[in-house]
Amino acid sequence: MDCRDKILSERYFDVITNFPLEILEDSIYDLCYINIDNLYYVVYVSENNIRNVSEYVFDYKAVPKLYGLMQEDVINQGYDPNNLIVSGITQVQREPLNLTGRGVVICIIDTGIDYTDEVFRDSEGNSRILAIWDQTIQSGTPPRGFYYGTEFTRDEINGALQAEDPYSIVPSRDENGHGSAMAGVAAGSRVTNGISYLGAAPDADIVVVKLKQAKQFLREFYMIPPGVPAYEETDIMLGVQYADGFAEQFRRPVVICLGLGTNYGDHAGSAPLPSYLDYIASKRSRAVVVCGGNEGNAGHHFQGYLEPKRSGGTSENVPVEIRVADNVEGFLLELWGNVPDLFTISVRSPGGETIPPVRLGIQNSITYGFVYERTKITIAGNLVEPASGEEVVVVRVVRPTPGIWTFQVEAVGDSHNGTFHMWLPITQFMNAPVQFLEASPYITLTEPAMAKDVVSVSTYNAANNSFYIDSGRGFTRIGTINPDFAAPGVNVSTIRGRESGSSLASAITAGAVAQFMQWAVVEGNNSIVASREIKNYFIRGASRNYDTTYPNREWGADGIIVSS
Repeated sequence: MDCRDKILSERYFDVITNFPLEILEDSIYDLCYINIDNLYYVVYVSENNIRNVSEYVFDYKAVPKLYGLMQEDVINQGYDPNNLIVSGITQVQREPLNLTGRGVVICIIDTGIDYTDEVFRDSEGNSRILAIWDQTIQSGTPPRGFYYGTEFTRDEINGALQAEDPYSIVPSRDENGHGSAMAGVAAGSRVTNGISYLGAAPDADIVVVKLKQAKQFLREFYMIPPGVPAYEETDIMLGVQYADGFAEQFRRPVVICLGLGTNYGDHAGSAPLPSYLDYIASKRSRAVVVCGGNEGNAGHHFQGYLEPKRSGGTSENVPVEIRVADNVEGFLLELWGNVPDLFTISVRSPGGETIPPVRLGIQNSITYGFVYERTKITIAGNLVEPASGEEVVVVRVVRPTPGIWTFQVEAVGDSHNGTFHMWLPITQFMNAPVQFLEASPYITLTEPAMAKDVVSVSTYNAANNSFYIDSGRGFTRIGTINPDFAAPGVNVSTIRGRESGSSLASAITAGAVAQFMQWAVVEGNNSIVASREIKNYFIRGASRNYDTTYPNREWGADGIIVSS
């Protein structure tokens, strides 16, 4: 079995490590791996070499997290450029600046692209897409340095566009449409002089990574409903590495745009994907733009506080109540603490059955089955999660009884900081509502929007300058300032119709960043600019409501909207 087969096989488990693996013999350990910029290694190891397969998924630092699409419903209405106008984008597209993304590469890592759509062609009918890496097609040649999927070049795409059946030559399709919508918003060509359609950076070149779906064993562990798109952290990281290569190959600035998000992780940017994005964002002539998610009004975050105990005092505890709807198949609950605090967790079902306080060691798990209810709960802990250094407790609830579940959180010994956070999965990763009764709308940005050096955006409605109620809100779990600013993301005109959601806010921002990259790098005004500098330029140029205090959890670090 070659490396591609191992990558795709359900019998090989995906692992993320940050230590060199060249010393390992593939033939002995039955694995293969891909090096990601000498920072991380994605390892595909046979289930036969994992001593306890059931324990694999609780090795928190190594297991890929799953990401979902940050999209809302589509409204079939005509083209409206208002979101581009209020952002100042159309103004700088015109004389004297003529900033249209010329010479810049925008990479969309998502569900693919409809390369036949005219908004992705130039005035002569040729494709503006430099390449598509379709991770789902295994019949062609993968990109150099990668083992799976198929890469389609611009020449191949142009050849397909001339054929009677384009998909017989380039069979890559965007069955979902989300990636095509984002690419159109960020970089759609002028159609009928911009009256029928116009993207933010209509002269930028486009690179597309179509992500493959997550492996079934991970979908089952995270209890993702059938048919819901879910993408592995590892595939996204490899897509980012692929996109970064275009800056080196063509010596051109690259803007990477992600309209994906997850509630898994420490919400401080320490997980592999946000950490890797920070590395890319620190490079010159690179920018990374990520959405803030649509979880602000979902009821999926709880923030608790335990008063520090005085000597001889009684133990404090905080009851956390979760309402579970009918027919919920299951959910994952994560609890994150702060050093040096230690926490235990006990559980009470709607029927009154209880699990006593569970204190876990350095890394272990325990599973409980209820006597009178069909629910099974596994509680796993990591006393010092390696990426963040904090305690994490993962509670996996299978077939929960409908009603109010109570998770009692108690400190072990003296509590010092006393603060803890709990998160439920993103909305689309559950088949029916599960919500905290006393949810907090803050610290609801989805990862990787918590990364330090990326451009992270929340979402607002440009029609009335109101904050989008579903938008994720800051700050990070450790108090650093994210998002950077808010961008339009309500009733945005896409090639599918008008859509709302944070992914559209990130796409508009990516196009605006490409405009800035043209001015800075292509035209030589600041040829060594990097992502962290770009976001500060944007923050300084953002509009402000002077009745609002900044930094602001909704509107960002020091400004509220991308504007002229």
